[in-house]
Amino acid sequence: MDADWEARAEAYITGVFAADSSGHDVWHSIRVYRTAMSICSEEKGADPVIVGAAALLHDVDDRKLGGDPAGQPKARYFLLKVHATEEETEAVLRAISEVPFKASGTVVPSSLEGKIVQDADRLDAIGAIGIARAFAYGGAHKRPMYDPFAKYSGDPTEEEYLRGSPDTISHFRQKLLKLKGMMNTEAGKRIAEHRHEVLESFLEEFADEWEGKFRT
Repeated sequence: MDADWEARAEAYITGVFAADSSGHDVWHSIRVYRTAMSICSEEKGADPVIVGAAALLHDVDDRKLGGDPAGQPKARYFLLKVHATEEETEAVLRAISEVPFKASGTVVPSSLEGKIVQDADRLDAIGAIGIARAFAYGGAHKRPMYDPFAKYSGDPTEEEYLRGSPDTISHFRQKLLKLKGMMNTEAGKRIAEHRHEVLESFLEEFADEWEGKFRT
């Protein structure tokens, strides 16, 4: 891969996500990259180039954002432009394809690099930023914050998950609260502990305020 691939990748994804307001903007990918590289430094045997490229490019072909996850054209295009080898291209594309949460269709990545990027992506979905992103995504898709009468599956199939949650709080139950137990790496598990506590604390406060309760 060309020596300046990281700077070019950031420039590329800045263009791809320029109009995003759903919590999948360029800063999400940069945070995933930074977290993935931090985890990578603790995992022996992980290739930092594959980790970094997969992290920066992991959302460019995402189905939720109107992409083509099967063909991965945007990721392929970029890797071609920076002269990634065939081996590098295959490794990056495989890692990206195995990252997404798909409810019952979720897979554990087949490579260490994929496991690292999957953890980093999931970590950005929990904690304070994860909460903010959940409501940004819900608002972008015209979902209510909470519907106490909404019916949803707590353990959705892949098809049910892809149809979307009826409201944002339901999304916490369907996905976000499960992520702590789905981490692959020791670093991911360690970071997820605190961020999961943030989710739980938020939901407790939300429930109190919804019912008109308050703490002094």
